[in-house]
Amino acid sequence: MEVLWAKPGRELSGRNVADALPDYAYTTIATVLDRLTHKGLVRRRMNGRVIQFTATDTRAANTAMLMREALESTSDPDAALVCFVEGVSHAEAEVLRHALDHPERGSRASRK
Repeated sequence: MEVLWAKPGRELSGRNVADALPDYAYTTIATVLDRLTHKGLVRRRMNGRVIQFTATDTRAANTAMLMREALESTSDPDAALVCFVEGVSHAEAEVLRHALDHPERGSRASRK
């Protein structure tokens, strides 16, 4: 995912991804890309005889999804939120306040 997120909106072939990760075999990369496609994290498209891959969402959106899943997995999401907020920095708290006060404007992360 790191390789695809580093090139937002660009399609990369399996070979492009494998070249960016030289410590892994091409077959391993192809298997992982296939699994990520089945999970909905990656989209694939045929371009002639080459399969092109792209991330379906941004790193920030994926992180937010994981955070939502974590909250849904607990029997007390309110307590989990309070514990989370107690650990954020002042700057992070300001970002949260702004996002809560201005939800129609979207988050800073989505504009990056």
